[in-house]
Amino acid sequence: MQRVTGLGGVFIKAKDPKALCEWYQRHLGVEFNGNTYISFQWINQNHPTAPGSTVFSFFSENTKYFEPSKASCMINFRVKDLEALLLVLREEGVQIEGDMLKEDYGKFCWIMDPEGNKIELWEPIEH
Repeated sequence: MQRVTGLGGVFIKAKDPKALCEWYQRHLGVEFNGNTYISFQWINQNHPTAPGSTVFSFFSENTKYFEPSKASCMINFRVKDLEALLLVLREEGVQIEGDMLKEDYGKFCWIMDPEGNKIELWEPIEH
């Protein structure tokens, strides 16, 4: 079973997400275009005609999205078959946080690593 297929994103807590985006845009040329995230495009190995993307995003330092982790960063991994993977992870005793969420752009679920870091698993919809 193929598990992780790539890096879906890196999310960082910030005291002032907009200001940090402006700093990254000014000094590193990362074009946020008024958003607090950007998607870097690349060739998708699993679906070569559909581009893949990796998100780089800032969240408010008060966000509850990373909970129960106390870390200031959260990584998002792209996966191939989230529902099947969750069955295997449960059997392996991995801590799963909440229920799977279905959005227009894919399925999401969250797990915790042994050091308390929350990891987001994302099965993107491949068009």
